[in-house]
Amino acid sequence: MSTKIHAATIDENRSVALHLTEGQAHDGRQFEALYESLDADNVLESAALDKGYDADRIRERLSLDGIEPVIPPISSRCKKLPYDRLRYRERNRIERFFDKIKAFRCIATRYDKLKTTFFAALHLVSAFLILKNS
Repeated sequence: MSTKIHAATIDENRSVALHLTEGQAHDGRQFEALYESLDADNVLESAALDKGYDADRIRERLSLDGIEPVIPPISSRCKKLPYDRLRYRERNRIERFFDKIKAFRCIATRYDKLKTTFFAALHLVSAFLILKNS
Protein backbone atom coordinates (compact mmCIF):
# COMPACT_ATOMS: atom_id res chain seq x y z
CA MET A 1 0.00 0.00 0.00
CA SER A 2 2.99 2.33 0.24
CA THR A 3 5.99 3.13 -1.89
CA LYS A 4 9.51 4.28 -1.10
CA ILE A 5 11.36 6.48 -3.53
CA HIS A 6 15.13 6.04 -3.50
CA ALA A 7 17.03 8.84 -5.22
CA ALA A 8 20.60 9.82 -5.98
CA THR A 9 20.76 13.58 -6.46
CA ILE A 10 23.32 16.22 -7.31
CA ASP A 11 21.37 18.95 -5.56
CA GLU A 12 17.77 19.76 -4.64
CA ASN A 13 16.78 20.15 -8.31
CA ARG A 14 18.59 17.36 -10.15
CA SER A 15 18.23 13.65 -9.62
CA VAL A 16 20.62 11.30 -11.40
CA ALA A 17 18.99 8.01 -10.42
CA LEU A 18 15.55 7.04 -9.16
CA HIS A 19 14.37 3.69 -7.84
CA LEU A 20 11.03 2.52 -6.39
CA THR A 21 10.41 -0.17 -3.80
CA GLU A 22 7.60 -1.36 -1.61
CA GLY A 23 7.14 0.62 1.59
CA GLN A 24 8.18 -2.27 3.83
CA ALA A 25 11.46 -2.91 1.96
CA HIS A 26 14.66 -2.12 3.85
CA ASP A 27 16.63 0.83 2.47
CA GLY A 28 20.03 -0.82 2.67
CA ARG A 29 19.02 -3.69 0.41
CA GLN A 30 18.17 -1.26 -2.38
CA PHE A 31 21.60 0.35 -2.46
CA GLU A 32 23.10 -1.91 -5.12
CA ALA A 33 20.27 -1.34 -7.60
CA LEU A 34 20.44 2.42 -7.13
CA TYR A 35 24.22 2.52 -7.24
CA GLU A 36 24.39 0.37 -10.38
CA SER A 37 21.92 2.67 -12.16
CA LEU A 38 24.28 5.65 -11.84
CA ASP A 39 26.11 6.72 -14.99
CA ALA A 40 29.78 5.83 -15.11
CA ASP A 41 30.38 9.50 -15.99
CA ASN A 42 29.21 10.61 -12.54
CA VAL A 43 32.36 11.03 -10.50
CA LEU A 44 31.59 11.18 -6.80
CA GLU A 45 33.93 12.26 -4.02
CA SER A 46 31.55 11.36 -1.23
CA ALA A 47 28.11 9.85 -0.73
CA ALA A 48 25.89 11.19 2.05
CA LEU A 49 23.40 8.48 2.97
CA ASP A 50 21.02 8.21 5.90
CA LYS A 51 21.20 5.65 8.70
CA GLY A 52 19.10 3.17 6.74
CA TYR A 53 22.12 2.58 4.51
CA ASP A 54 24.56 1.93 7.36
CA ALA A 55 26.06 -1.46 6.50
CA ASP A 56 29.64 -2.63 6.21
CA ARG A 57 29.08 -3.93 2.67
CA ILE A 58 27.85 -0.50 1.52
CA ARG A 59 30.78 1.26 3.13
CA GLU A 60 33.21 -1.23 1.53
CA ARG A 61 31.62 -0.86 -1.92
CA LEU A 62 31.89 2.93 -1.80
CA SER A 63 35.46 2.80 -0.52
CA LEU A 64 36.49 0.38 -3.29
CA ASP A 65 35.28 2.92 -5.85
CA GLY A 66 37.17 5.75 -4.13
CA ILE A 67 34.05 7.37 -2.67
CA GLU A 68 34.01 8.53 0.94
CA PRO A 69 30.95 7.10 2.73
CA VAL A 70 29.27 9.78 4.85
CA ILE A 71 26.82 7.65 6.81
CA PRO A 72 25.98 8.10 10.49
CA PRO A 73 26.06 4.80 12.38
CA ILE A 74 22.82 3.23 13.54
CA SER A 75 22.27 3.18 17.29
CA SER A 76 22.58 -0.62 17.54
CA ARG A 77 26.09 -0.70 16.00
CA CYS A 78 28.64 -1.97 18.54
CA LYS A 79 31.55 0.09 17.23
CA LYS A 80 30.55 3.65 16.39
CA LEU A 81 32.19 4.61 13.12
CA PRO A 82 33.26 8.19 12.46
CA TYR A 83 31.72 10.25 9.65
CA ASP A 84 32.15 13.80 8.38
CA ARG A 85 29.35 15.76 10.05
CA LEU A 86 29.88 18.83 7.86
CA ARG A 87 29.46 16.81 4.67
CA TYR A 88 26.46 15.04 6.17
CA ARG A 89 24.73 18.42 6.59
CA GLU A 90 24.73 18.70 2.79
CA ARG A 91 22.32 15.75 2.76
CA ASN A 92 19.51 18.22 3.38
CA ARG A 93 19.64 18.89 -0.38
CA ILE A 94 18.22 15.42 -0.91
CA GLU A 95 15.45 16.13 1.59
CA ARG A 96 14.68 19.39 -0.24
CA PHE A 97 14.48 17.40 -3.50
CA PHE A 98 11.88 15.08 -1.94
CA ASP A 99 9.99 18.10 -0.62
CA LYS A 100 9.88 19.62 -4.11
CA ILE A 101 8.67 16.46 -5.86
CA LYS A 102 6.04 15.84 -3.19
CA ALA A 103 4.65 19.32 -3.84
CA PHE A 104 3.09 17.65 -6.87
CA ARG A 105 -0.12 15.96 -5.79
CA CYS A 106 0.31 12.94 -8.07
CA ILE A 107 3.59 12.08 -6.32
CA ALA A 108 2.54 12.93 -2.76
CA THR A 109 -0.67 10.89 -2.83
CA ARG A 110 0.23 8.20 -5.37
CA TYR A 111 -3.15 7.73 -6.97
CA ASP A 112 -1.58 5.59 -9.69
CA LYS A 113 -2.21 1.89 -9.31
CA LEU A 114 0.65 0.77 -11.55
CA LYS A 115 4.29 1.09 -10.59
CA THR A 116 5.23 2.02 -14.18
CA THR A 117 2.71 4.87 -14.31
CA PHE A 118 3.87 6.27 -10.97
CA PHE A 119 7.52 5.92 -11.99
CA ALA A 120 6.83 7.78 -15.24
CA ALA A 121 5.14 10.61 -13.31
CA LEU A 122 8.12 10.72 -10.96
CA HIS A 123 10.48 11.12 -13.92
CA LEU A 124 8.29 13.85 -15.43
CA VAL A 125 8.25 15.82 -12.20
CA SER A 126 12.01 15.36 -11.87
CA ALA A 127 12.54 16.67 -15.41
CA PHE A 128 10.23 19.58 -14.73
CA LEU A 129 12.31 20.60 -11.70
CA ILE A 130 15.45 20.60 -13.84
CA LEU A 131 13.81 22.75 -16.53
CA LYS A 132 12.23 25.12 -14.03
CA ASN A 133 15.53 25.81 -12.27
CA SER A 134 17.86 26.04 -15.25
